Amino acid sequence: MKRIRKWPIAATAVLALALAACSSNTDTHRGAGTSDASRPTISHIHGLGIDPADNRLYVATHEGIFTPGEGGAAQRVGDSRDDFMGLTVAKAKRFLASGHPAPGADGPGNRGLIESNDSGKTWKTRSLAGEVDSHSLDYADGTIYGYDSANGLLRVSKDGTTWQDRARLRALDIAVSPNDPDTVLATTAEGVAKSIDGGKTFAAGKQPVMALVSWAKPDALYGIDTSGGLNRSTDAGMTWQKTATVPGGQPQALTAVDAQHVLAATQDGVYESRDGGKTFTKRLAGSNGDH
Repeated sequence: MKRIRKWPIAATAVLALALAACSSNTDTHRGAGTSDASRPTISHIHGLGIDPADNRLYVATHEGIFTPGEGGAAQRVGDSRDDFMGLTVAKAKRFLASGHPAPGADGPGNRGLIESNDSGKTWKTRSLAGEVDSHSLDYADGTIYGYDSANGLLRVSKDGTTWQDRARLRALDIAVSPNDPDTVLATTAEGVAKSIDGGKTFAAGKQPVMALVSWAKPDALYGIDTSGGLNRSTDAGMTWQKTATVPGGQPQALTAVDAQHVLAATQDGVYESRDGGKTFTKRLAGSNGDH
C-alpha cells in the first residue's frame, strides 16, 4: 500500500482535514451555522439531487433542504432546518438522507436514516436514530449503501431498517455502480478505493485523489478532486480524464445525472453542466461556508 506522504501534499492535506471533520462529534454540527429563520441561506452544502418527478434541483445544507425559486433565489423545502447529510434521490419523490437536528431541536444528535416521500417536504426516521451519522448515501438496485462516518464503516440495507456491516475504512464519499451493485468506490486519502464484493472488502486506494464521486450511468462516473477539478471515467474508475475545473473553490457535493448532466457544489454555490463538464451555469449562490 502506498504511503500518504508520497502523495501531493496539498491535496492529501485537504482530504485529510475533510476526513477528520467527518468523525467530529455531533455537538459541532448542532451548535454551528444558526441562520436567521426569515432569510434562507445556503452554506455547508452536503448533497445534491434531481427529482425525476419534476426535474427540480434539491440541495441539502446545514440549514435544511433548498431548491431554486423565483428568479433563482434559494427557496426552502418544507419547514425543517436540520443539518442534512448524504442526500440521495432513490426514485421520484423518494429522498434518503442522514444528519443532525437543528440547534435547539428535539431528538438525538444523529438522525440515522431518514426518508421523505414528498420530495423533501416532510421526513420520517427509518432506522439508526442516535447511532449513525451517514455523510454519504447511495441507492442502487433496491439497496441502500451508507457510509457511517463516525465509526468508519460501510453499512448496507435492503429495507432501510435492517443493516449489514461491511468494510471498515476511512473515506469521504462512496458511489455504487449502476449496473453492478457489487462494485463500490470510496474516496480515501490514498485515492479511489474499489470493492467488487458489495463493500465487504476494498482494494488499496489508487490515484488520482478524489474528494467526491458520483456514478449515474455506466459511462457517467464522475469524480471531483480537492481543488474542484472534475474528472470522468468510462471504465469503472480504472482511468480518469479531467474535463474541467468547477468554479468556486473547494468542492462540497457532486451528483452526476447522466453522462452530460452534472451538478457540483463548491464554496460559493451550486453549478450545473449540461455538456459533460465543458461549461457550467451557476444555479444557486452560496455563502462560502466550509464543508
